[in-house]
Amino acid sequence: MPPIPMPPRKGRGAVSNLQGRFERDQREAFDDGWMAPDALPADDGTGVGSALPPRLVTQVTREQARSILSRNASPDIPFDTSLNPYRGCEHGCIYCFARPTHAYLDLSPGLDFETKLYAKANAAERLRDELSRPSYRCETIALGVNTDAYQPIEREQRITRGVLEVLHDTDHPVALITKSSLIERDIDLLAPMAAQRLAVAAVTITTLDTDLARTLEPRAATPSRRLRTIRELTDAGIPVGVSVAPVIPFITEPDLEKILEAAHEAGAVYANYIVLRLPWEVRPLFQEWLQAHFPDRAERVMNRVREMRGGKDYDADFASRMRGTGIWADLIRQRFYKAADRLGFRYNRFELDTSRFRPPPRPTRSMRPRGGEDKQGSLF
Repeated sequence: MPPIPMPPRKGRGAVSNLQGRFERDQREAFDDGWMAPDALPADDGTGVGSALPPRLVTQVTREQARSILSRNASPDIPFDTSLNPYRGCEHGCIYCFARPTHAYLDLSPGLDFETKLYAKANAAERLRDELSRPSYRCETIALGVNTDAYQPIEREQRITRGVLEVLHDTDHPVALITKSSLIERDIDLLAPMAAQRLAVAAVTITTLDTDLARTLEPRAATPSRRLRTIRELTDAGIPVGVSVAPVIPFITEPDLEKILEAAHEAGAVYANYIVLRLPWEVRPLFQEWLQAHFPDRAERVMNRVREMRGGKDYDADFASRMRGTGIWADLIRQRFYKAADRLGFRYNRFELDTSRFRPPPRPTRSMRPRGGEDKQGSLF
Protein backbone atom coordinates (compact mmCIF):
# COMPACT_ATOMS: atom_id res chain seq x y z
CA MET A 1 0.00 0.00 0.00
CA PRO A 2 1.27 3.53 -0.75
CA PRO A 3 1.97 5.93 2.13
CA ILE A 4 -0.90 8.09 3.35
CA PRO A 5 -0.47 11.51 1.72
CA MET A 6 0.11 14.17 4.38
CA PRO A 7 -1.54 17.53 3.68
CA PRO A 8 0.35 20.64 4.83
CA ARG A 9 -0.76 22.40 8.00
CA LYS A 10 -1.65 26.06 7.90
CA GLY A 11 1.04 28.17 9.57
CA ARG A 12 3.56 25.32 9.76
CA GLY A 13 6.50 24.52 7.52
CA ALA A 14 7.03 20.78 7.95
CA VAL A 15 4.41 18.46 6.52
CA SER A 16 5.02 15.63 9.00
CA ASN A 17 6.61 14.73 12.30
CA LEU A 18 9.40 12.73 10.73
CA GLN A 19 11.25 10.55 13.24
CA GLY A 20 14.72 11.55 14.36
CA ARG A 21 17.74 9.49 13.40
CA PHE A 22 18.45 8.40 17.00
CA GLU A 23 15.11 6.72 17.64
CA ARG A 24 15.37 2.95 17.97
CA ASP A 25 11.96 2.10 16.51
CA GLN A 26 11.03 3.39 13.11
CA ARG A 27 7.36 3.80 12.14
CA GLU A 28 5.85 4.50 8.76
CA ALA A 29 2.23 5.40 8.09
CA PHE A 30 0.44 3.63 5.25
CA ASP A 31 -3.12 3.08 4.15
CA ASP A 32 -4.12 -0.57 4.67
CA GLY A 33 -7.75 0.08 3.75
CA TRP A 34 -9.01 -0.07 7.33
CA MET A 35 -9.01 3.65 8.10
CA ALA A 36 -12.50 4.98 8.77
CA PRO A 37 -13.81 7.20 5.96
CA ASP A 38 -14.46 10.09 8.37
CA ALA A 39 -10.78 9.99 9.44
CA LEU A 40 -9.60 10.65 5.90
CA PRO A 41 -9.22 14.16 4.44
CA ALA A 42 -12.46 15.36 2.86
CA ASP A 43 -12.68 15.10 -0.91
CA ASP A 44 -13.14 18.42 -2.68
CA GLY A 45 -14.26 16.75 -5.89
CA THR A 46 -10.80 16.50 -7.40
CA GLY A 47 -9.93 13.22 -5.74
CA VAL A 48 -7.43 14.96 -3.49
CA GLY A 49 -8.16 15.38 0.22
CA SER A 50 -8.69 19.01 1.12
CA ALA A 51 -9.48 18.96 4.84
CA LEU A 52 -6.67 20.34 6.98
CA PRO A 53 -5.33 18.39 9.96
CA PRO A 54 -5.87 19.77 13.48
CA ARG A 55 -4.09 23.00 14.41
CA LEU A 56 -0.88 22.53 16.39
CA VAL A 57 -0.27 24.73 19.43
CA THR A 58 3.23 25.99 20.23
CA GLN A 59 4.59 24.67 23.52
CA VAL A 60 7.42 26.50 25.31
CA THR A 61 9.54 24.87 28.02
CA ARG A 62 11.73 27.17 30.09
CA GLU A 63 15.04 25.54 30.98
CA GLN A 64 18.14 26.45 32.94
CA ALA A 65 21.23 26.34 30.70
CA ARG A 66 24.49 25.10 32.22
CA SER A 67 26.52 27.09 29.70
CA ILE A 68 25.47 29.59 27.08
CA LEU A 69 28.31 30.24 24.60
CA SER A 70 29.02 27.82 21.75
CA ARG A 71 32.30 27.74 19.88
CA ASN A 72 33.14 26.35 16.46
CA ALA A 73 36.20 25.93 14.32
CA SER A 74 34.46 25.57 10.94
CA PRO A 75 36.55 27.35 8.28
CA ASP A 76 33.47 28.38 6.27
CA ILE A 77 31.69 30.18 9.13
CA PRO A 78 32.73 33.81 9.76
CA PHE A 79 32.48 33.68 13.56
CA ASP A 80 33.93 31.56 16.35
CA THR A 81 31.48 32.20 19.19
CA SER A 82 27.68 32.13 19.13
CA LEU A 83 24.76 32.31 21.53
CA ASN A 84 21.32 30.81 20.91
CA PRO A 85 18.59 31.80 23.38
CA TYR A 86 16.18 29.15 22.07
CA ARG A 87 16.11 25.54 20.89
CA GLY A 88 13.64 24.94 18.11
CA CYS A 89 12.15 27.77 16.07
CA GLU A 90 8.55 28.80 15.57
CA HIS A 91 9.33 30.42 12.22
CA GLY A 92 9.04 26.91 10.77
CA CYS A 93 11.41 27.41 7.81
CA ILE A 94 11.35 24.06 6.02
CA TYR A 95 14.97 24.37 4.91
CA CYS A 96 16.41 25.17 8.38
CA PHE A 97 19.75 23.41 8.89
CA ALA A 98 19.14 23.39 12.67
CA ARG A 99 16.15 21.02 12.46
CA PRO A 100 18.28 17.88 13.04
CA THR A 101 19.34 19.20 16.47
CA HIS A 102 15.88 18.37 17.82
CA ALA A 103 16.72 14.68 17.34
CA TYR A 104 19.15 15.01 20.28
CA LEU A 105 16.11 15.83 22.45
CA ASP A 106 14.26 12.67 21.29
CA LEU A 107 11.91 14.93 19.35
CA SER A 108 11.13 15.15 15.67
CA PRO A 109 13.08 17.56 13.45
CA GLY A 110 9.72 18.03 11.70
CA LEU A 111 6.70 19.57 13.36
CA ASP A 112 8.20 19.14 16.84
CA PHE A 113 11.05 21.49 15.91
CA GLU A 114 8.63 24.34 15.28
CA THR A 115 6.05 23.57 17.98
CA LYS A 116 8.02 22.20 20.97
CA LEU A 117 10.43 24.97 21.87
CA TYR A 118 12.93 25.44 24.69
CA ALA A 119 13.75 28.85 26.14
CA LYS A 120 17.02 29.30 28.03
CA ALA A 121 15.55 31.36 30.86
CA ASN A 122 18.90 32.08 32.52
CA ALA A 123 20.77 33.03 29.33
CA ALA A 124 21.63 36.57 30.50
CA GLU A 125 22.82 35.32 33.88
CA ARG A 126 24.99 32.60 32.33
CA LEU A 127 26.42 35.08 29.84
CA ARG A 128 27.37 37.46 32.62
CA ASP A 129 29.13 34.61 34.41
CA GLU A 130 31.08 33.67 31.27
CA LEU A 131 32.14 37.25 30.53
CA SER A 132 33.35 37.76 34.10
CA ARG A 133 35.81 34.86 34.04
CA PRO A 134 39.47 35.92 34.14
CA SER A 135 40.20 33.57 31.26
CA TYR A 136 37.58 35.09 28.94
CA ARG A 137 38.93 36.76 25.81
CA CYS A 138 36.56 39.12 24.02
CA GLU A 139 35.49 38.27 20.48
CA THR A 140 32.31 39.07 18.58
CA ILE A 141 29.34 36.95 19.64
CA ALA A 142 26.96 35.89 16.86
CA LEU A 143 23.45 35.98 18.31
CA GLY A 144 20.69 33.74 16.98
CA VAL A 145 22.58 31.71 14.38
CA ASN A 146 21.13 28.23 14.93
CA THR A 147 17.59 29.39 15.64
CA ASP A 148 16.22 32.91 15.33
CA ALA A 149 16.75 34.96 18.49
CA TYR A 150 13.73 37.07 17.51
CA GLN A 151 11.23 34.30 16.79
CA PRO A 152 7.64 35.06 17.93
CA ILE A 153 8.01 33.73 21.50
CA GLU A 154 10.69 36.36 22.20
CA ARG A 155 7.90 38.93 22.56
CA GLU A 156 6.91 37.32 25.86
CA GLN A 157 10.14 35.60 26.90
CA ARG A 158 12.45 38.63 26.30
CA ILE A 159 15.54 36.45 26.67
CA THR A 160 17.30 38.02 23.68
CA ARG A 161 16.61 41.44 25.15
CA GLY A 162 18.25 40.38 28.43
CA VAL A 163 21.32 39.06 26.59
CA LEU A 164 21.68 42.32 24.64
CA GLU A 165 21.45 44.32 27.86
CA VAL A 166 24.46 42.41 29.23
CA LEU A 167 26.43 42.98 26.01
CA HIS A 168 25.43 46.64 25.95
CA ASP A 169 26.48 47.19 29.58
CA THR A 170 29.88 45.55 29.04
CA ASP A 171 30.62 47.14 25.63
CA HIS A 172 30.82 43.69 24.07
CA PRO A 173 30.53 43.37 20.24
CA VAL A 174 27.60 41.43 18.80
CA ALA A 175 26.44 40.36 15.34
CA LEU A 176 22.80 39.43 14.77
CA ILE A 177 20.94 37.66 11.99
CA THR A 178 17.16 37.39 11.82
CA LYS A 179 14.02 37.11 9.70
CA SER A 180 11.96 39.06 12.23
CA SER A 181 10.96 42.70 12.52
CA LEU A 182 11.06 42.31 16.32
CA ILE A 183 14.72 43.33 16.21
CA GLU A 184 13.44 46.91 15.83
CA ARG A 185 12.35 46.77 19.48
CA ASP A 186 16.00 46.70 20.53
CA ILE A 187 17.22 49.65 18.45
CA ASP A 188 17.59 51.60 21.69
CA LEU A 189 20.39 49.18 22.64
CA LEU A 190 21.83 48.43 19.20
CA ALA A 191 22.09 51.99 17.85
CA PRO A 192 24.49 53.30 20.54
CA MET A 193 26.48 50.06 20.27
CA ALA A 194 26.73 50.44 16.50
CA ALA A 195 27.98 54.01 16.98
CA GLN A 196 30.96 52.52 18.81
CA ARG A 197 31.47 49.69 16.27
CA LEU A 198 29.96 47.15 18.66
CA ALA A 199 26.91 45.94 16.68
CA VAL A 200 26.03 44.80 13.19
CA ALA A 201 22.91 43.06 11.85
CA ALA A 202 21.88 40.92 8.91
CA VAL A 203 18.39 40.21 7.62
CA THR A 204 17.69 37.01 5.71
CA ILE A 205 15.48 37.35 2.64
CA THR A 206 14.76 34.14 0.77
CA THR A 207 12.17 35.35 -1.70
CA LEU A 208 10.12 38.45 -2.53
CA ASP A 209 7.02 36.34 -3.21
CA THR A 210 4.69 36.64 -0.21
CA ASP A 211 2.68 33.52 -1.07
CA LEU A 212 5.82 31.43 -1.44
CA ALA A 213 7.25 32.80 1.82
CA ARG A 214 4.04 31.84 3.62
CA THR A 215 4.67 28.15 2.89
CA LEU A 216 8.48 28.23 2.94
CA GLU A 217 8.92 30.13 6.24
CA PRO A 218 5.34 30.47 7.53
CA ARG A 219 5.80 32.38 10.80
CA ALA A 220 8.61 34.70 9.81
CA ALA A 221 8.01 38.31 8.79
CA THR A 222 6.84 38.87 5.23
CA PRO A 223 9.50 39.84 2.67
CA SER A 224 8.20 43.42 2.46
CA ARG A 225 8.29 43.73 6.26
CA ARG A 226 11.90 42.52 6.33
CA LEU A 227 12.85 45.17 3.79
CA ARG A 228 11.23 47.76 6.05
CA THR A 229 13.29 46.39 8.96
CA ILE A 230 16.48 46.91 6.95
CA ARG A 231 15.43 50.53 6.43
CA GLU A 232 14.60 51.06 10.12
CA LEU A 233 17.94 49.65 11.28
CA THR A 234 19.87 51.58 8.63
CA ASP A 235 18.18 54.85 9.56
CA ALA A 236 19.20 54.19 13.19
CA GLY A 237 22.86 53.97 12.14
CA ILE A 238 23.18 50.19 12.44
CA PRO A 239 25.14 48.54 9.58
CA VAL A 240 22.82 46.01 7.92
CA GLY A 241 23.51 43.21 5.48
CA VAL A 242 21.21 40.98 3.48
CA SER A 243 21.60 37.21 3.45
CA VAL A 244 20.02 35.62 0.39
CA ALA A 245 19.57 32.16 1.84
CA PRO A 246 18.91 29.57 0.85
CA VAL A 247 19.00 29.79 -2.93
CA ILE A 248 16.65 26.97 -4.01
CA PRO A 249 16.75 26.05 -7.72
CA PHE A 250 13.51 26.90 -9.57
CA ILE A 251 11.87 28.03 -6.29
CA THR A 252 13.70 31.06 -4.87
CA GLU A 253 16.63 31.18 -7.30
CA PRO A 254 14.76 33.34 -9.90
CA ASP A 255 14.50 36.13 -7.28
CA LEU A 256 18.26 36.39 -6.64
CA GLU A 257 18.97 39.70 -8.40
CA LYS A 258 15.63 41.25 -7.36
CA ILE A 259 16.31 40.53 -3.68
CA LEU A 260 19.70 42.23 -3.88
CA GLU A 261 18.19 45.25 -5.62
CA ALA A 262 15.37 45.58 -3.07
CA ALA A 263 17.73 45.18 -0.11
CA HIS A 264 20.14 47.75 -1.52
CA GLU A 265 17.32 50.23 -2.00
CA ALA A 266 16.28 49.60 1.63
CA GLY A 267 19.77 50.46 2.85
CA ALA A 268 21.69 47.17 3.15
CA VAL A 269 25.43 47.64 2.67
CA TYR A 270 26.80 44.10 2.49
CA ALA A 271 25.48 40.82 1.12
CA ASN A 272 26.07 37.09 1.00
CA TYR A 273 24.25 33.99 -0.22
CA ILE A 274 24.02 30.28 0.59
CA VAL A 275 22.66 27.54 -1.63
CA LEU A 276 20.18 25.04 -0.24
CA ARG A 277 21.64 22.61 2.30
CA LEU A 278 19.91 19.31 3.12
CA PRO A 279 21.75 17.68 6.06
CA TRP A 280 20.27 14.67 7.86
CA GLU A 281 16.49 14.91 8.36
CA VAL A 282 16.20 18.17 6.41
CA ARG A 283 16.40 16.18 3.16
CA PRO A 284 13.22 14.06 3.58
CA LEU A 285 11.37 16.96 5.22
CA PHE A 286 12.18 19.25 2.30
CA GLN A 287 11.16 16.62 -0.22
CA GLU A 288 7.81 16.19 1.57
CA TRP A 289 7.35 19.95 1.37
CA LEU A 290 8.16 19.92 -2.35
CA GLN A 291 5.62 17.19 -3.02
CA ALA A 292 2.97 19.06 -1.02
CA HIS A 293 3.50 22.50 -2.58
CA PHE A 294 5.35 22.01 -5.89
CA PRO A 295 4.64 18.46 -7.13
CA ASP A 296 5.00 19.63 -10.72
CA ARG A 297 8.65 20.56 -10.28
CA ALA A 298 9.77 18.49 -7.26
CA GLU A 299 11.90 16.08 -9.29
CA ARG A 300 13.41 18.90 -11.31
CA VAL A 301 14.41 20.79 -8.16
CA MET A 302 16.04 17.75 -6.59
CA ASN A 303 17.91 16.90 -9.78
CA ARG A 304 19.38 20.39 -9.84
CA VAL A 305 20.31 20.16 -6.13
CA ARG A 306 22.16 16.90 -6.82
CA GLU A 307 24.00 18.47 -9.74
CA MET A 308 25.37 21.05 -7.31
CA ARG A 309 26.28 18.36 -4.73
CA GLY A 310 28.30 15.95 -6.84
CA GLY A 311 25.31 13.70 -7.51
CA LYS A 312 24.23 13.50 -3.86
CA ASP A 313 21.43 15.20 -1.98
CA TYR A 314 24.01 16.85 0.26
CA ASP A 315 27.76 17.14 0.64
CA ALA A 316 29.03 18.38 4.01
CA ASP A 317 32.53 19.25 2.78
CA PHE A 318 33.60 22.60 4.25
CA ALA A 319 34.94 23.76 0.90
CA SER A 320 31.59 23.47 -0.88
CA ARG A 321 28.65 23.03 1.50
CA MET A 322 27.66 26.72 1.43
CA ARG A 323 28.05 27.24 -2.32
CA GLY A 324 27.89 23.88 -4.07
CA THR A 325 29.95 22.74 -7.04
CA GLY A 326 29.48 22.30 -10.77
CA ILE A 327 28.13 24.42 -13.58
CA TRP A 328 24.86 25.43 -11.89
CA ALA A 329 26.57 26.42 -8.65
CA ASP A 330 29.03 28.47 -10.70
CA LEU A 331 26.18 30.14 -12.57
CA ILE A 332 24.52 31.18 -9.30
CA ARG A 333 27.86 32.47 -8.03
CA GLN A 334 28.37 34.60 -11.16
CA ARG A 335 24.84 35.97 -11.00
CA PHE A 336 25.23 36.94 -7.34
CA TYR A 337 28.58 38.68 -7.66
CA LYS A 338 27.70 40.52 -10.88
CA ALA A 339 24.53 41.89 -9.30
CA ALA A 340 26.26 42.69 -5.98
CA ASP A 341 29.17 44.43 -7.72
CA ARG A 342 26.77 46.48 -9.83
CA LEU A 343 24.92 47.61 -6.70
CA GLY A 344 28.10 48.33 -4.73
CA PHE A 345 27.67 45.75 -1.98
CA ARG A 346 30.64 44.80 0.17
CA TYR A 347 31.36 41.16 1.05
CA ASN A 348 33.83 41.28 3.90
CA ARG A 349 32.22 41.33 7.33
CA PHE A 350 32.46 44.38 9.54
CA GLU A 351 35.30 44.28 12.02
CA LEU A 352 33.83 45.17 15.38
CA ASP A 353 35.80 46.73 18.24
CA THR A 354 36.80 44.30 21.00
CA SER A 355 39.04 46.76 22.85
CA ARG A 356 36.17 48.49 24.66
CA PHE A 357 35.04 45.36 26.52
CA ARG A 358 34.62 45.81 30.28
CA PRO A 359 34.15 42.51 32.16
CA PRO A 360 31.23 42.46 34.60
CA PRO A 361 32.07 41.93 38.28
CA ARG A 362 32.62 38.34 39.35
CA PRO A 363 29.52 36.84 41.02
CA THR A 364 29.94 36.26 44.75
CA ARG A 365 29.45 32.76 46.10
CA SER A 366 26.27 32.42 48.12
CA MET A 367 26.80 31.95 51.84
CA ARG A 368 23.40 30.32 52.23
CA PRO A 369 23.65 26.75 53.70
CA ARG A 370 22.84 24.01 51.18
CA GLY A 371 20.28 21.32 51.81
CA GLY A 372 19.08 22.97 55.03
CA GLU A 373 22.26 22.02 56.92
CA ASP A 374 23.94 24.37 59.35
CA LYS A 375 27.37 24.92 57.79
CA GLN A 376 29.12 27.62 59.75
CA GLY A 377 32.19 27.17 57.61
CA SER A 378 30.36 28.83 54.72
CA LEU A 379 30.40 32.12 56.66
CA PHE A 380 34.18 32.51 56.40
